[in-house]
Amino acid sequence: MKLSVVKSLSLGLLTTCITLSVTHAAKSSDENIEVTPTQEVTQQELAAIYVFSEICPKLIKDDGQFQTGYAKLAHEYLPQEQNAVTALKKITQQKNFKSILAEARSDAKKAGDSKNLQICQDVSTYGN
Repeated sequence: MKLSVVKSLSLGLLTTCITLSVTHAAKSSDENIEVTPTQEVTQQELAAIYVFSEICPKLIKDDGQFQTGYAKLAHEYLPQEQNAVTALKKITQQKNFKSILAEARSDAKKAGDSKNLQICQDVSTYGN
């Protein structure tokens, strides 16, 4: 279940909300993208995760459930951090991260509420 949620979330994050500057290739929504804790986490992924902390509370009703799932997701991407949510917020405030964060916000806006809501719901149930 956990791997399925990670695949689903990662696919949604990577195909609907961020454009990876590393690959410069368009990703098909049918393409499976595997993200596991053993792979190196990109700044684009961290930015996309953070952007959902900004937009999801407005889109879903159960903010407490979202915050719990978000904390688990952040910890999966930043396992070395004691408080991954706080660490992620600090990362997003770094000067060199501003353009990556702006791109993730733009991509999330382009994806629209419907696609973002689906990912927000996945985050809300992450780890359950």
